[in-house]
Amino acid sequence: MLRLRGREYAPDAALVMAIVNRTPDSFYDRGATWDDGPAFERVRRVVAQGADIVDIGGIKAAPGEEIGADEEKRRIVDFVAGVRQEFPDLVISVDTWRASVGRAVCEAGADLLNDAWGGYDPELAEVAAEFGAGLVCTHTGGVTPRTRPHRLHYDDVVREAIDSTVALAERAVALGAPAESVLIDPAHDFGKNTWHSLELTRRLDEMTATGWPVLVSLSNKDFVGETLDLPVGERLTGTLAATAVCAWHGARVYRVHEVVETRQVLDMVATIRGVRPPSRAVRGLA
Repeated sequence: MLRLRGREYAPDAALVMAIVNRTPDSFYDRGATWDDGPAFERVRRVVAQGADIVDIGGIKAAPGEEIGADEEKRRIVDFVAGVRQEFPDLVISVDTWRASVGRAVCEAGADLLNDAWGGYDPELAEVAAEFGAGLVCTHTGGVTPRTRPHRLHYDDVVREAIDSTVALAERAVALGAPAESVLIDPAHDFGKNTWHSLELTRRLDEMTATGWPVLVSLSNKDFVGETLDLPVGERLTGTLAATAVCAWHGARVYRVHEVVETRQVLDMVATIRGVRPPSRAVRGLA
């Protein structure tokens, strides 16, 4: 079972998590939602498009200018509070690895802490437990936040991802985090080369078989770009292909830039699997 903000989701429900960057230098939108006005408009647009969750982040994942905890909080805490006020029922996630930031955004109304750097700050799980918030537990191979992988080796990247994320999830629950609100994430590209990310996609059913709900963040990632030799702005088709594979394997949450296209892929896969009826089926029946 998956429960977020008091709402229970059926085992076959696939949720779309829309990305909202509060950074001037994000790899995808290049700061399009850096200012408050465009950022709030982005939230309103993705909610209207059917996003189940918004994921708000104040620091880009790639190397760059050092951003301290105070600046990270300045970028996102008041914004989270504003989104909560305007959308009281919306599930709000915050992408941070810092416990101090996690505490501040939970106080502002966040429901889910998206720890994209795999427990780098172990106190973040304690914050999730303190506030009864959800937690995303990721596999990064132990790399330092905002560093690029360099010749990392895994005997079995899927086994390593499962063992690492399940251990983080079990620790969070032991600390008091709600078990039904903890997810695991193989973290495509984070601490991985393209071969690793492709293997995780191909064998994602092994991760979903753990019973923990799986989140995937595939949108416009480098493994898609390298596979197809395409720049960031031309990776949608590849992203959606990877999304379909992960949906077939049973991933539950999809962190994305493009909400409408992702939802269509998820609905199509769910209907092929037989867990969702067609929206309209009249061909050959009239």
